Amino acid sequence: MDGADEDRADAWFHALSDRTRRDILRRVLAGEHSVSTLAASYDMSFAAVQKHVAVLERAGLLTKRRQGREALASGDVQAVRSVGAMLTELESLWRGRISRIDELIAEPESQTQRAPTARPTQKD
Repeated sequence: MDGADEDRADAWFHALSDRTRRDILRRVLAGEHSVSTLAASYDMSFAAVQKHVAVLERAGLLTKRRQGREALASGDVQAVRSVGAMLTELESLWRGRISRIDELIAEPESQTQRAPTARPTQKD
């Protein structure tokens, strides 16, 4: 991953680290919602929900458009797929490490390379 990819991943995981933002993302992936409709779903101020939406938008997980006085939010399915692909890549690396550890554990002791033990010399 280059620096831009790392920054994008940081933004995704920051955005997804909050349960309210994850719930907002689920809602806007299911269909377009106005920010005011989203705000009515939570026990917090409109401004607080608006900030959550802004974090998701900066991370590229949703987009907003204006329709009259309303700001409408939609989930970006491709961005969510990119998050999933990144997690799949990390899982693959992790599983590879676990497999190598399992192979080392299963290797018979006679096949492991050990340094020869030196015998102490005795003085006559």
